[in-house]
Amino acid sequence: MPQCGPDASGAAPPLGPHRRAVHVVLPGDIDDPATPSGGNVYDRRICAGLGEHGWSVHEHPVPGAWPHPDPAARAELARLLAAVPGDAVVLLDGLIASTVPDLLTPHSRRLRLVVLVHMPLDDEAEARALASARAVVTTSEWTRRRLLARHPLPADRVRAAPPGVTPTSPVPPGSATGDRLLCVAAVTHHKGHDVLVDALSVLAAVPWTLVCVGTLTREPELVHRLRDRLAGAGLTDRVRLAGPLTGAALDDAYAAADLLVLPSRGETYGMVVTEALARGLPVLGTAVGGLPEALGRTPDGDLPGLLVPPDDPAALAGALSWWLGDDELRARLRRAALARRDTLIDWPVTTARLAVVLEEVAE
Repeated sequence: MPQCGPDASGAAPPLGPHRRAVHVVLPGDIDDPATPSGGNVYDRRICAGLGEHGWSVHEHPVPGAWPHPDPAARAELARLLAAVPGDAVVLLDGLIASTVPDLLTPHSRRLRLVVLVHMPLDDEAEARALASARAVVTTSEWTRRRLLARHPLPADRVRAAPPGVTPTSPVPPGSATGDRLLCVAAVTHHKGHDVLVDALSVLAAVPWTLVCVGTLTREPELVHRLRDRLAGAGLTDRVRLAGPLTGAALDDAYAAADLLVLPSRGETYGMVVTEALARGLPVLGTAVGGLPEALGRTPDGDLPGLLVPPDDPAALAGALSWWLGDDELRARLRRAALARRDTLIDWPVTTARLAVVLEEVAE
């Protein structure tokens, strides 16, 4: 069985002829159910998948408020890197690595560093951190292109391994009216919940309900303002801020929905988009970053949803009104979502792409 979990001793395990070790440096909250994130889900899937690919996986969660570490978090990371055996392959979550180039650079010759970038920071620290790595893996083609445009990195050192999905069967049929809306995202300014509330306020006379799934603790002042706006618009009974959901509870939320709405001001990919499509659920999102990449197209070239400009309540309200009022549109987008579902990659493909990079670095 592959070893998956913290390596307390730091010693390299004995390896068989077809077995390699990788030390994975992760945010300390990777398994915290109160703060689920696409990055944490990706990291957890990759750790499990690499084990299935024959790697001996040694996880090293690093406590701290990454990407803004305090001195104690920095000290813990420095201790960890110093304890990793020389010449080892080390895969670091970019949320950590991209902020501490001064801690990585001293180990760039001793260790085989690979940085996994979920979200580009576009700053000098990130440029220096990535320059110290032997390879960089991004979670979308959009992020790969952005890194290559912003930093002087050799193109062959930067690879993309977009997230996989596990298609759900059977696919929920959806309601006749399509009025059950779902948003799955941490309630933050970046995710655009305020834009969504403004858009729905315009549609107060139209039947709909909204469930917002995501942590409410990152920006509590924003949550308070949203509750006030909902109360002022008379929408409190129609919008439920459900907090974070995982496992069967999250599956149930998707199954009860007709449309995923993701009004983000920016996305490097948007794993919830492909999670929705894996369930045959159309998506209304913003045309930002890697979100159109995640939405993709059917083999016939159709969009399995709608895209609107970010930070535009009027455009979002117009798209929602179209969805709610047009039976043929809903039927067409549902057919497209089912067709797109059949083209989604699964997690073993994602892991295989990352494993290829690690194998090359290990040579």
